Amino acid sequence: MKTAIIQQSNTADIEKNKAKLAESIADCAGQGAQLIVLQELHNSLYFCQTEDVDNFDLAETIPGPSTGFYCELAKKHKVVLVTSLFEKRAAGLYHNTAVVFESDGSIAGTYRKMHIPDDPGFYEKFYFTPGDLGFIPIQTSLGKLGVLVCWDQWYPEAARLMALAGAEVLIYPTAIGWDMRDDEAERQRQLDAWITVQRGHAVANGLPVIAVNRVGHEADPNGQSSGINFWGNSFVAGPQGEFLYRATNNKEENKLVDIDLKRSEDVRRIWPFLRDRRIDEYSDLTKRFRD
Repeated sequence: MKTAIIQQSNTADIEKNKAKLAESIADCAGQGAQLIVLQELHNSLYFCQTEDVDNFDLAETIPGPSTGFYCELAKKHKVVLVTSLFEKRAAGLYHNTAVVFESDGSIAGTYRKMHIPDDPGFYEKFYFTPGDLGFIPIQTSLGKLGVLVCWDQWYPEAARLMALAGAEVLIYPTAIGWDMRDDEAERQRQLDAWITVQRGHAVANGLPVIAVNRVGHEADPNGQSSGINFWGNSFVAGPQGEFLYRATNNKEENKLVDIDLKRSEDVRRIWPFLRDRRIDEYSDLTKRFRD
């Protein structure tokens, strides 16, 4: 499966961001990409640095203007396209939603982000209602895509449930970066943890992982912090956690990576983790904490 990742920096001009993405999608398709994955909330700046009710104006219905825009690109270039949109479901009800387009331009499926963070600079609980569509892979002409979003990537339960539902690859559109007040050692620890946990999902489930992050500095609109320096490092890992590609931390990149989906079967035969799971002993996982 010829897979392209688009690691991009954004500005406050949504139409320019979308135009740049359209150029990148055309570039990747021209190189032979069959699947193209975009970063989280790629249309705009990462608006969750502050709590501002005016930012709800960025949300759109699904279907809506952005789905129309991306469905035309998927159809034109005959690619399966993974996007990440701010969904307006109803007045006062919003989601962080991934939309997957089939190569004929139709919507193959959606996934609403399940785990919602609330930390300095990442005030997502103000904007997003937790997803309610479950951990269900999206069937496409290329296979079943286990699409999750950003904060979901830290939870092994999410990756496992996607795998148990038949996902053939795990995909994480992402927006994560450094608080520049942290020292270099702390920044490196955070980046290493982010990469390690997702490579662990690849290993534990015997599946390839695609993580696509944004890049560049985005200022805090309130000026209360130094903003976020998104750390890039988008990567593709194979079913043993091996890097198939890893991007830089400071440059925009369009990169084509060939993923051999047949390797998952071979890896699962020698590391049969699904066979050896003790499902009779896992009931406590449904508890918040075991006192």
